[in-house]
Amino acid sequence: MAKDTPPRWDRKMQQRLGRGEAAALGELYDRFASLVHGLAHRVLGDQQGADRITREVFTHVWEHPDSYDPKQGPLRTWIAALTHRFAVERLRRAGTAALADGSSGGTDDLERKVRHASATARADYIVASMPQPLRTALEQAYFQRRDYHQTAAELGVTADEARRRLRLGLQLLATAHDTSGTPPEPGSTL
Repeated sequence: MAKDTPPRWDRKMQQRLGRGEAAALGELYDRFASLVHGLAHRVLGDQQGADRITREVFTHVWEHPDSYDPKQGPLRTWIAALTHRFAVERLRRAGTAALADGSSGGTDDLERKVRHASATARADYIVASMPQPLRTALEQAYFQRRDYHQTAAELGVTADEARRRLRLGLQLLATAHDTSGTPPEPGSTL
């Protein structure tokens, strides 16, 4: 498959949504609702806000399926970027309203919160999107407190392979602090 050709499922889903198939929206929701809600919650830190963003994202997808450009990457990436954008906009609106009321620490505090929320959501997205071998190696090292020798033994790989997986996983996570504030671009190292 060519690099710029989206997966078949993504193309068919966009076509079905374009025809107004309600079943397509249900299928899309089943597949991506937890991703959307999780990202929104990480940015907003608020369950009700994440619920609203989830509704807004799927409403947008339903009303504007043609705004997805399959040449730009997978549908999953587009939906994650929409979620991130909507959640950050809501966070900024809430912060601006708080500034107007005089109940916030200032614009610097608001921007710091937005940057932190963006980096956190991006890190979650990166971990969820990374290949299983990298994610498993990071989970072994971080949650199980294993060094690369122990991780290699646990995973049944060489120490060099375990070290490579950990290094690559950490390099990918380091991109979470990228100032662009959007999920990784399609075709990136993920």
